[in-house]
Amino acid sequence: MFVGLRKAAAPVQRVLWGIFFVQVVARFFVDLPYDYWVSWLPAVGAIAISLVTARSARRRFEAEPPAPVEVGAPVTGRWSALNSPADKVPSHGTHSLGQTYAIDIVAEPEEGPQRPTPAWFWPVAHRNRAYPAFGAPLLAVADATVVHAEAGQRDHLSRSSLAGVLYFWLIEGIGRTLGGTRRIVGNHVVLDLGEGVYAAYAHVQRGSLAVRAGDKVAAGQQLARCGNSGNSTEPHLHFQLMDGPDLDTARGVPFRWRGVGVPGNGETFTAREEATPVP
Repeated sequence: MFVGLRKAAAPVQRVLWGIFFVQVVARFFVDLPYDYWVSWLPAVGAIAISLVTARSARRRFEAEPPAPVEVGAPVTGRWSALNSPADKVPSHGTHSLGQTYAIDIVAEPEEGPQRPTPAWFWPVAHRNRAYPAFGAPLLAVADATVVHAEAGQRDHLSRSSLAGVLYFWLIEGIGRTLGGTRRIVGNHVVLDLGEGVYAAYAHVQRGSLAVRAGDKVAAGQQLARCGNSGNSTEPHLHFQLMDGPDLDTARGVPFRWRGVGVPGNGETFTAREEATPVP
């Protein structure tokens, strides 16, 4: 029942938000034949749907807490964690899109250029090449089958200032929400690890895929490269395990990276390569 509810709710929400924003823009040019408060009804409906589905997801999570799954690390080298489930569950503040135990990681090399420090006003944004995570190989965390792989969306500039973040949330974020799940997660890869466990890699670099749907991959094999597509403020990897291949209906599954564990927010870790990537 929950899966069906989630699947049906997503497109209805997008339609309601679309109607709301069309009305907002239309009022700048024409007088609509109804009171102003009526324009807010679609937004109220979309928010109500979000609250209902979030409550259902929370109850489902509390009633059936899944067991952690140990896999290899999806990267090599020195990285640090953001939005980690070691500090908060759900890690990104929501159970939606299978994100309950998701983690974001950014590259922190000991030598070479470091990632730019966020600024209040200037520079407004940075090019992706300024970040050591951009272009870093993303590796299969286990022997698996690729069930989804796409990398056609653009890698946008960083949102590394107050102005950039405001633009990200108030303009681009709204547009991506209306565009649906694939616009939120950007380019992404989903692997079937077997036994009902799936791994998702989000914000992949445009044009970097080394695999396609249906491919069999070995642990440590390169899948793609780290990018800055979708709802992303800087080049990073968003990684999660889940119990199904569909992000709209999947439930998050907790993970542990072999030899690393689950790094907490701000914690730096070094991941070692477990296997030689297969071309």
